[in-house]
Amino acid sequence: MMDLEPHVISNLVTGALLVGIALIARSVRRQRLWREAATQLWRRRRIAILVVGVYLAIGLLDSIAWKGGVPEDVVDVLPNAPLTLIDRAFLGSREASYSAPFADVEFYGGDPLRNPGSHPLGTDILGRDVLYLSLKGARVALLIGGLTSLIAIPLALFFGVGAGYFGGRFDDGVFFLISTLASMPGLLLLIALIMAMGRGTVSVCVALGVTSWVGFCRLSRAETLKLRELDYVAAARALGVTEIRIVLRHILPNLAHLIVITFVLMFSGLVLSEVVLSWLGIGVDGSWGQMIDSARNELSREPIIWWNIAAAGTALFGLVLAVNSVGDAIRDVLDPRTLKEAP
Repeated sequence: MMDLEPHVISNLVTGALLVGIALIARSVRRQRLWREAATQLWRRRRIAILVVGVYLAIGLLDSIAWKGGVPEDVVDVLPNAPLTLIDRAFLGSREASYSAPFADVEFYGGDPLRNPGSHPLGTDILGRDVLYLSLKGARVALLIGGLTSLIAIPLALFFGVGAGYFGGRFDDGVFFLISTLASMPGLLLLIALIMAMGRGTVSVCVALGVTSWVGFCRLSRAETLKLRELDYVAAARALGVTEIRIVLRHILPNLAHLIVITFVLMFSGLVLSEVVLSWLGIGVDGSWGQMIDSARNELSREPIIWWNIAAAGTALFGLVLAVNSVGDAIRDVLDPRTLKEAP
């Protein structure tokens, strides 16, 4: 089988994601319960939903790449390198060094810029447009938060629900495992895993996922211990329903609100954790954390180079705040115990 290049894999994954979003939207429209929930969610947090949608759109545009179509006079990229839609929108925008937002000359030296007044957020020390770097960081943040959550949450549900529902030796083994992991310094374990697997986006996601599932595992175990004693679960067991079917039909749906709020909190925490890793020099290339890390020395310059850290910090703050707001509204809509009329 012919090996696929990374940009081809990225295009296939992006296409599959778009198809999945379309199928979910179709399912929501066809089912009254989900349609009403989506309507309530839109009424409660429409601005936050739009903000998250903008970040998702930027991430998708930065995931579709192909080779060719680059003018010969552009020296910003390697020949025949696959470029995304975001890359192509900023071709030829590189300068020699720092420039302030909307400036006509370099910040140090005063030499004329190749593209005067065309950098709304300025350029960094290598002359790269800061707006371009900020847009590129959206895909990395979504990948870190989304992929890692998809690793940690199923892992926590498997062990937590299994331990809480079946008990016995399985429960003892899971409790020993989570107690062992909880007794280790989380940051040191995370760094060790990244060093062992090698630096890279996937390695960071796997390492964060392995070290982030313990808290939700304890929560899902405790909730399952309560749910398995309820009357409708006992009635289903008395009617001969299999244990796996009881877990899928009665236990997991009652954990939906916990899954949603955990995903939101975990997503935000993981994006912020990557910033810490970048501060330690083991983050992901092209992330907002790397931009913030590189801005440390810039803050000590005279005059101060402030636009790099301001752009990355604002982009990070906007994503985390919007995701938290949407997640809080989803939790209220899905959990009948907190359901209230939309304002």
